[in-house]
Amino acid sequence: MSDTITITQSGFEELQQELLELKTVAMPKVIDRIANAREQGDLSENADYHSARDERDILQARINEIEEILAKVEVKVTAATKAGIISLGSLVTLELIGKNKKVTYQMSGEYESNPAEGKISIESPVGKSLLGKSKGDKVEVTTPAGKIVYKVLEIK
Repeated sequence: MSDTITITQSGFEELQQELLELKTVAMPKVIDRIANAREQGDLSENADYHSARDERDILQARINEIEEILAKVEVKVTAATKAGIISLGSLVTLELIGKNKKVTYQMSGEYESNPAEGKISIESPVGKSLLGKSKGDKVEVTTPAGKIVYKVLEIK
């Protein structure tokens, strides 16, 4: 991991909320499961005990990961969006040239990106190509699937 992690305010808040949920809801439930399984006696053949311990380890790893990210986070708030320039946090509507298809992406930090939710990282090939562009600009992106040409339709 690099020294600084760039993230939007909403991404920062989502990570804080996830951390709170893990520490106050998920982890106590798993600890209760472990305690209940211990009361059943022989732990060597107790599948619920082993399952709960594995889940605890996974939760703890995620808690550690989020805490490490939050310790290195730099929340970026830019005024470039108001000027009509694509930047971190922008909601961008694009047209795929030649396919008559529109897509909308939220420009996000690396640790908050989720393509299934339309959040793309500013570090991704598409994200890097879009940064600094304005409405009406055409952007050519080289991806593993080949070259894609977008036209910027709207920036919010």
